[in-house]
Amino acid sequence: MLLGERIRQARLLKKLTQKQLAELLNVTDATINRYEKGLRSPDPEMLKAIADILDVSVDYLLGHTDIKNPAEKITKALEDDPELLEFWEDISSREDLKIMFKQAKDLSPQDIKTIIALIRRFKNEQAATQL
Repeated sequence: MLLGERIRQARLLKKLTQKQLAELLNVTDATINRYEKGLRSPDPEMLKAIADILDVSVDYLLGHTDIKNPAEKITKALEDDPELLEFWEDISSREDLKIMFKQAKDLSPQDIKTIIALIRRFKNEQAATQL
C-alpha cells in the first residue's frame, strides 16, 4: 500500500487531480485510482513515468527512501552548514540544475560529497569575483 500512498501524496503536492495525472500518462483516471488504492501496481515503465511527472525518484515511490529527489539529498547533507545551505538554496532553483537533478535517478554518498565540494568551490569563486 505504500506505493499507492506515495503516488497520491506526490500527486497532491504537484496539485494534480487523478484525472490530470491520468491524462499526462495516457491512462484512465480509474487506473490512477487503482494505483493509489493499491489494487493495481504500475509496470516499471509506468512507474518511471509517474516518478518523472511527479518530480520524485522511483526509490521514493517504492518506499526505499523518504527523500523525494536527489536535490533533497544535498539539502539534507548541508543542514550542518547554514551558510552553504543558504547558498545552495539560492542556486538550486537554477533551471540547468533542475534539469540535471531530474535526469539523476539517485545520488550515492560519494556523489553528494563531490557535489558539496563543487558547491563550496562555486560559492568561493562567486565571493572572490564580488570583491
